[in-house]
Amino acid sequence: MSWRLSIKIKLSLMMSFSLFIILGLNIALSYYTTQENLQQDSEKRTVSAAKQIALAMEQNQDNAEVIKKQISKNLWLSAKFAANMLDPDINKVTTEQLEELSEQTGVTDISLMIQTDDDIIVSKSSDPNEIGLSTRKMTFWYQAFTQLFENHQVNIPQGITFENFWSNGFEYATSDPENINIWGYYHDGKRNYIINPFMNADQIEDYVLFFNPEGIIKKFQDVNPSILSIAGINPITFGQPSMSQDGTDELNFKFVTKPVFFGTYRYGDIEADKAAVNKAIETGNNVSYTAVVDGKKVLKNMIPIMNTTGRSYVISIVTDYREIESVISEQLISHIAVSLVLLEIVIFGSYVFASAYTKPIQTVLSKVNEVGDGHFKYDLKLKRNDELGQLSNGINAMIRNLGHYTNRLKQMYEENRAVKEHLESVINQTADAIHITDERGNIIQVNRAFEQLYGWSGKEIIGNPLSNIPEELMEEECEQRKKLQSGQTIPSNESYRFAKDGSRVEVSVSTAPVRDDEGEITGFISISRDITARKRMEELLRRSEKLTTVGQLAAGVAHEIRNPLTTLRGFIQLQQQTQKMNPRHIDLMLSELDRINLIVGEFLILAKPQAANFTPKDIRFIMGDVISLLDNQAHMLGIEFVLDADIPTIVHCGENQLKQVFINLLKNSMEAMPDGGKIEIQILLTSDHHAEIVIRDEGEGVPEDLLPKLGEPFFTSKESGTGLGLMVSQRLIQAHKGTFEIESEYGKGTTVTIVMPALNKRNSNENSKDEQ
Repeated sequence: MSWRLSIKIKLSLMMSFSLFIILGLNIALSYYTTQENLQQDSEKRTVSAAKQIALAMEQNQDNAEVIKKQISKNLWLSAKFAANMLDPDINKVTTEQLEELSEQTGVTDISLMIQTDDDIIVSKSSDPNEIGLSTRKMTFWYQAFTQLFENHQVNIPQGITFENFWSNGFEYATSDPENINIWGYYHDGKRNYIINPFMNADQIEDYVLFFNPEGIIKKFQDVNPSILSIAGINPITFGQPSMSQDGTDELNFKFVTKPVFFGTYRYGDIEADKAAVNKAIETGNNVSYTAVVDGKKVLKNMIPIMNTTGRSYVISIVTDYREIESVISEQLISHIAVSLVLLEIVIFGSYVFASAYTKPIQTVLSKVNEVGDGHFKYDLKLKRNDELGQLSNGINAMIRNLGHYTNRLKQMYEENRAVKEHLESVINQTADAIHITDERGNIIQVNRAFEQLYGWSGKEIIGNPLSNIPEELMEEECEQRKKLQSGQTIPSNESYRFAKDGSRVEVSVSTAPVRDDEGEITGFISISRDITARKRMEELLRRSEKLTTVGQLAAGVAHEIRNPLTTLRGFIQLQQQTQKMNPRHIDLMLSELDRINLIVGEFLILAKPQAANFTPKDIRFIMGDVISLLDNQAHMLGIEFVLDADIPTIVHCGENQLKQVFINLLKNSMEAMPDGGKIEIQILLTSDHHAEIVIRDEGEGVPEDLLPKLGEPFFTSKESGTGLGLMVSQRLIQAHKGTFEIESEYGKGTTVTIVMPALNKRNSNENSKDEQ
């Protein structure tokens, strides 16, 4: 029962939670959609209001232009009247005259302006604040004044012109920025000054109606209470360092330069608003964004406006965001209420649905529990045509298959266990030491032979790396592992390892990778065979062969020495009997003694070769020295040496020993050529970096049946030879890690080939003989 209730509750909660998420997403989507729509609607209304304000401003400006022209004409007439009344020389004009003329013409004040070397200034005026005023920094105003002095007429696009007259309309007074005046400037070329009549805006009827847009702005705010602020922004000077937070600017206070030329700048953030103004001017589109100013959330709209003169400016309208938030809150509350009602209905309905759905599931679960306990003999009886019925049939099929496969697995397990035991028995009984490592070199398994050979037990070494490889063989071992990992096979090699007690063990090691089902290497298996006994036997055999050779040499030496000793004994006995000294006998006796000394010297070389200091030498130079030594003797016998050695051939050698070898070989060739001829000597580098020396003569050659005996001690075909020279030469070449081969054809000549390791490579740059 508790299971049924938990399933019902889980299913009901799951459905309710799903609905809760859907409703939450719907509310969130509705919230953001409504917010976006309300903001767009507010933007449309503010854009419409801005366009109406701009239109009203343009209409007022059109009316203002008419008034400015009329007032400018009155100022022109006043200036002409003053010109007729004033002396052409400014020095003869008094302030009292200017005050009197101001009252007569109906203007506020009259000033007189003179031209200096670099400026145009107010020299005299009925208004003391104007005296001394400089105009050099007044941009196009100064340009207009200069043209009046030079041409008596102004041709700039700004302002209103009449004959000898120019006016730019209403503007803030430089001498008194609190006042707004309209000025006129007159110069007819008959005087040394400009007549400057001007009127204060307060004296002009309906000025506020036509030039001050505050009334229009107030009407819009009365109709739209959510509008908090409306301002006309000059994008050129807005945000300058001299601008204050309220929009005023000490440096830019003229109509054309004011940052905010109408309305009020409230809820402002100068840096953010400046970026929005620039973006609106650049794109020509409305820029809208929300901001929090003094704890109040507002929606700001920057609308770009292009007036009839081609001048662009921006109207900033700030609205209260509470209007939007109130509408959103109402809709949000309505959505939440509806969602709660739906959620309650779904919770009740899901619980009822779960009750009907969980009953057949309980039956299925009880059968699954029985299968989990290992009972595969019962079928699930659930007669339904829906998915649960299909699930019941599938479970029945699964139970039958599980029973079948379980029996198969048991059988295979028993077979695998038997095979494993058999393999472990074979591995443990083999005489070779076997150990298996993982990829990191840690021991996984060892057999008994390993424990007996190296002394480590399985318990103390499994899981740890094997450290019985000598340091001098570690690099070779790493190279073999790399080859195995790259897929190459490594033949068994003879080496040595250390046992646990530090003793040296001579072994033959064979290593192979262990791969998984996918062919990836998971470890390595190494088989070590103890070859200590075999090595000892091989050493005994080598010693036996050496003793045999020594015996043969000793027998040969004894035989060779016995003959001259017999001759010496005979001559000595003869002289003892005759009591006479025969000089010819003495020469023969000395000759036999020299022969004995030669045999003993060569035998000593074989028994104990002289130690040589091996240094890098060029074989060409060693051979050249030998040829120079034998050249005179060869010339007497009609023999010519032909040397072919163009490439430097450097070997690591004992120079005197190689000279002895070359002298023996060349003398043998010379003695085999009684009728003279050529002895060809070729020295070259092979592709596998070896030096090859070939000596080829045109002598009598050696019969084929005698070739195998060449190099044996005391075998010679010469009457005075000992047979040890060729053997000594072979030993010296072997000491240089080289090979010595003899080829001969009887009646045609003999070829001797010596191959030794070279230090330089075949394709290296050839050096000259001087450099060598």
